[in-house]
Amino acid sequence: MLKQLLARKTDFTADLDDRHGPTLRRTLGPWGLTALGIGAVIGGGIFVITGQAAAEHAGPAVILAFVIAAICCSFTALCYAEFATLIPMSGSSYSYAYATLGELVAWFIGWNMVLEYGVSASAVAVSWTGYFVSLLDHVGIHLPPALTSAPLAYQGGHLVATGALFNLPAVAIVLALTWLCYVGIRESSGANIAMVLLKVGLIVVVIVAGWKYVNPDLWHPFIPANEAPERYGWSGIMRAATLVFFAYIGFEATSTAAQEAKNPQRDLPIATLASLAICTVLYVGMAAVITGLLPFKLLSTAEPVVTAVKAHAELEWLRWLVEVGALIGLSSVILVMIIAQPRIFMIMGRDGLLPPVFARIHPRYRTPHINTVITGLGIAALAAVFPLDVLGDLVSMGTLIAFVAVCAGVLILRHTRPDLPRTFRVPWAPVTCVLGVLSCLALLYWENWYQWLMLGIWTVLGLAIYFGYGRRHSQLREADSRAS
Repeated sequence: MLKQLLARKTDFTADLDDRHGPTLRRTLGPWGLTALGIGAVIGGGIFVITGQAAAEHAGPAVILAFVIAAICCSFTALCYAEFATLIPMSGSSYSYAYATLGELVAWFIGWNMVLEYGVSASAVAVSWTGYFVSLLDHVGIHLPPALTSAPLAYQGGHLVATGALFNLPAVAIVLALTWLCYVGIRESSGANIAMVLLKVGLIVVVIVAGWKYVNPDLWHPFIPANEAPERYGWSGIMRAATLVFFAYIGFEATSTAAQEAKNPQRDLPIATLASLAICTVLYVGMAAVITGLLPFKLLSTAEPVVTAVKAHAELEWLRWLVEVGALIGLSSVILVMIIAQPRIFMIMGRDGLLPPVFARIHPRYRTPHINTVITGLGIAALAAVFPLDVLGDLVSMGTLIAFVAVCAGVLILRHTRPDLPRTFRVPWAPVTCVLGVLSCLALLYWENWYQWLMLGIWTVLGLAIYFGYGRRHSQLREADSRAS
């Protein structure tokens, strides 16, 4: 049994042929892949979490928190880039773990990726509702709170009823984007590229226009004196880094589209690193502007960028751009997550760890259509009933654990399969990979105990599915049985 749990998958070529039926259509070039990365990253982080992290934990030093999180991600991005050239599969870190750390770890990573893509998309959909309601209020249209709020809230350590029915706007945007992902990667990628160009342009306008009204005195002291554990000072910066790390989740979503890339060995490393670099520059610029427009303690709102802009009458015209940009940005994040999650399920289904229905491809649209519907309905259901704070608790932890596996996996594969051709190699791999592991573990250290408890519950549920179904139906196990 232990041998199977540690068994590694070494042949991925079968996943690229048509023995499972129709294959995915290769239509994405470097621009489309880079847009996927940016589309997944720029959303709730820049429009929501920036202000909250500054107000509650880091002050103006939230800029440092973004830099720290970016450094952590950069180590991992280099490792993803090398893996993408070795294993150009849609399984992303799940497939990478299967090749290096064995089946059980691969399942654990794949199970945690449901948190990264599925649950985070639900959290982003809830944020989308906030900006959508704000935009409607701006034009005199008011939706009833019973249809724009979660029926559950987290108070006093447990869930309580709020009296609301469900979050209708969140459900509507998720289902609309699910349909777009159902009909084809070309259509959904084209829509994502358009949204990415619009939101990046709007963010640049906000940064440039707002910079004229920045008051440098508001950046002093840059690191506020510590008031309590994880509230300002360096402990606050580190806690803020774990929060804003959520803002970077998704830059590796490019790897989930590997089987739809025209030239994955060349384009995936370019797209992964380019999307991370572009998003970091935009994050730092926006963080500097909003903390320079308004005292940081006033930024703890549902829409901190709007709050900062409204503090200056000369910038009132920017409110429209911010609200529209937020809606576009959040929509593209949801879209990319709905693209990514079904492809993870597809690979896990082909490996036998999930039922065969998860491996099916639509004969006309060439998309994992059943997975897309399952993912969309699941995301819509979570967004309909749960608030943002409940949905966001687990996402960063699951992603950090996956990042640790990817960084360690590069070193393992360098030792076990040095003969494999690598069109991209992590520079100074021993140092880079170890720093990647350590930086991810450092961010995990600053997570709260109840988040670890929730992760433990999630892990137990995942292990029950694996030992109840996946282990007995594993294609790798069946192949080993036939060979013996």
